[in-house]
Amino acid sequence: MAGPATTGTGLSDADFVRFTEYFYKRTGIHFTTGKRYFVDKRVETCIRESPYDTFASWFAALRMDKPDMLQELINQLTVNETYFLREDYQFDAMLSTVLPKTLAARGGPARMTGPVKILSLPCSTGEEPYSIALRLLEEWDQIDHVDVEIHGADIDSEVLAKAAHASYGERSLSRVPKPWVNKYFTPVGGGRFQVDEGIRSAVTLHKMNVCDTAAMRAFRDFDVIFCRNVLIYFDELSSRRAAENLYGALRPGGYLFLGHSESMSRISPIFTPTRLPEGIVYQRPTGAK
Repeated sequence: MAGPATTGTGLSDADFVRFTEYFYKRTGIHFTTGKRYFVDKRVETCIRESPYDTFASWFAALRMDKPDMLQELINQLTVNETYFLREDYQFDAMLSTVLPKTLAARGGPARMTGPVKILSLPCSTGEEPYSIALRLLEEWDQIDHVDVEIHGADIDSEVLAKAAHASYGERSLSRVPKPWVNKYFTPVGGGRFQVDEGIRSAVTLHKMNVCDTAAMRAFRDFDVIFCRNVLIYFDELSSRRAAENLYGALRPGGYLFLGHSESMSRISPIFTPTRLPEGIVYQRPTGAK
């Protein structure tokens, strides 16, 4: 009798299906068979670094709600490729149009109650929220008159630790103007530079899954959210759940930036697409509950 079909990596086809269904239920991230090799290799790494010697024993332990095992798995299976000032035309839009409209809608700097709140999710190793801080410090003429809160969130605990340390190499900094590097970064050896403490302390980091509706309720009243290049990893149901959670995290009238290859119009009708000179941004309708 033939044994279960495998790809030669140690996981049977049935194992792959069971695992991806479990991971989808816990994170909202959907892996198709086209990602089979990637998933198999990452799962095998987790098994090899665990006390278990088979997929069956490892998976049984994982399903017994062991948060450390699940977090290690999430860290293995999430992709964190980023650098400073990525897709910076959207930061241009934030500075030239979105923030002025935000201040006007909230009564102007003299009458505002509470800070302007900006969220980067997922924030990966921190380049994006620190990019937001740099652009505001260097180029926003209201920065000395308006309180700003910048938050970063990610599902991966390892990249959050790197974001908190905020030490970066040449590739991450390749788009940062040299005067900004000299002004806001400190050499720490090995060709790496650390973001100055003043900027690090201005960014609050959180471990968060955008598909976790209960946990996302802690995020409210954001004026601007950057959620770029993450919805492409979700299926239709998870994308819609994430969209609803992002909607709930915004103020009425708040703005959502997606990645250049993403479109909210294919996910949910609850946002209003707004065309700016720099591109499309999605807005929670004013007066919406």
